[in-house]
Amino acid sequence: MEEKKESTVARSERAADYFQEGFNCCQSVFLAFADRYGFDRETALKLSCSFGGGMGRMRQVCGAVSGMALVCGLETGNTDAGDRRKKTENYGRMRKLAEAFRERNGSIVCGELLGLSEGQKKAEGAAPSERTAEYYKKRPCKELVKCAAELLEREFFS
Repeated sequence: MEEKKESTVARSERAADYFQEGFNCCQSVFLAFADRYGFDRETALKLSCSFGGGMGRMRQVCGAVSGMALVCGLETGNTDAGDRRKKTENYGRMRKLAEAFRERNGSIVCGELLGLSEGQKKAEGAAPSERTAEYYKKRPCKELVKCAAELLEREFFS
């Protein structure tokens, strides 16, 4: 069977589907692209797991943005500690992705995207929320994951 080229819609939809399955935002974005870099599913999920919930559910940088950062690093990251040109290129591309995400969604910070107060953030523990129909109704995460995947497709694969 001939494998057809993935479209932007396919990767973004795949990322959204992973979120619906119960994976966190970072896992969902990263897993949608992991096959491009030879990562098996288990490794991709473990590598990206800790970035969920704004990094360990601390509600800092959105997991979808962290997923973009992982892919951006695979595309443009440096491997020579002294390669300032490559670091600058990577940081510039990541800033461009983050700014595009911010323009579309108003922030790159998980707590802000969810509309959480400081008190609500402090009251949350490490345990993830139950994934119920109500959870999916009130959370913008599925759309944020789709947005991140679309931005990656446009930046690196179109």
